[in-house]
Amino acid sequence: MKIEVELISKEIVKPSSPTPNHLRHYQLSFLDQLCPNTYNPLVFFYELHDHYDISEISNKIKKSLSEVLTLYYPLAGRVKNDRFVDCNDEGVSYTVARVNSTCRLSDAIKNPLPSELSKFLPFELLPTTEFALGVQLNIFEHGGIAIGLCILHKLGDALSCVVFAKTWVAVARGEANQLAHPEFVSAALFPFKDDHVFDPTPMATKKTITKRFVFDASTIEAIRLDYNYKDHDDQPKRPSRVEALSTFIWNRFVAATKDEYLAECDRGYTVVHPANLRPRLIPPLPEHSFGNLARCGVVILSNGEEKGSELVKLIREGMRKLDMDYLRKVQQGEDEYMDLLLNYSREITMKGGQYFTLCFTSLCRFPLYDTDFGWGQPTWVSSAALCFGNFVAFMDTKSGNGIEAYISLKEEHMAKLEADENFLKAASLVAAS
Repeated sequence: MKIEVELISKEIVKPSSPTPNHLRHYQLSFLDQLCPNTYNPLVFFYELHDHYDISEISNKIKKSLSEVLTLYYPLAGRVKNDRFVDCNDEGVSYTVARVNSTCRLSDAIKNPLPSELSKFLPFELLPTTEFALGVQLNIFEHGGIAIGLCILHKLGDALSCVVFAKTWVAVARGEANQLAHPEFVSAALFPFKDDHVFDPTPMATKKTITKRFVFDASTIEAIRLDYNYKDHDDQPKRPSRVEALSTFIWNRFVAATKDEYLAECDRGYTVVHPANLRPRLIPPLPEHSFGNLARCGVVILSNGEEKGSELVKLIREGMRKLDMDYLRKVQQGEDEYMDLLLNYSREITMKGGQYFTLCFTSLCRFPLYDTDFGWGQPTWVSSAALCFGNFVAFMDTKSGNGIEAYISLKEEHMAKLEADENFLKAASLVAAS
């Protein structure tokens, strides 16, 4: 459905109390350096009853946002030279918008188009603005709201965004004292590197399209069953939902495009999967550790056509390599995958690309539906149109059993994937950008 959003107001929200002088300089970490200069998006939809007053809701959002910024003070500052944040309390962007009267909340979430969902966000994901955080309150005329949230990826990974939202709603409910405060330790663990030159921000490529597909629980279980494998100890292993679905999407994409595309990729094929480093560090970090605390497991394939259980095993082995020995190398600025990423970037820039890489990320099992400001859990939580090509983002359905996959590809590659019968048998196409 076509959505029109009219901006009503725009203002800056500042922390409710000033940031102490000793916290004014927030150093970016080496892992922050490795992140693209884009925004992480989330949109929370809430059905409201008639007794809710929109002005009261807006004031509650602003007040709680101002209060939570005293805990997440870097978000109210300004990034300087891609090196540090001046935590100067200049504030975050807060906008209020009205959704066109012909669009009800139920219409917006029934057949959601990723490009239309982007209209609920305060910013485009690329290029970034001066703000590290933006919030947009979208008001549906016939009841209901959508809260769009953008957090600068340079400052926080996906889990950081979700935990921020969790803390924010706790503040709004008057329960801030029941949650642990954020910890900012990333730069101490992974120091900034002055000689680092890799820029991971997406470069101009052919037009990409984002489509949203839903895989129900029974389909995912069937895929997992097909992809059982034996590990190095010769014991049968069952892939996780995300491992199995990543493998399935890769296999179907290769099958759909190999004649036209993969024949040109004479340098190699890679599957990239990020991993949360917090539980992998020694000692482990709590989930409320804020920052970019994730690294990518990279699987380098021989021909791009490894099947089912074989690829699942390779993905798991790649993630297993992200152990403490590897992390010590990262702390010293020695990442075995950096040459690969740098060469990949150069190939795209200079020759149009001779690698084929599909990147995955997952917000599954994150507490997205715990974001209750006091008027109930969200009806739905979504992403939006992605700014990366060859990228797949997973999110749980509200029931927690199924998975929504936001897939971003070049238009011609998306058309080939959609023409693959095996893919369409498993996936329910919900929306396109």
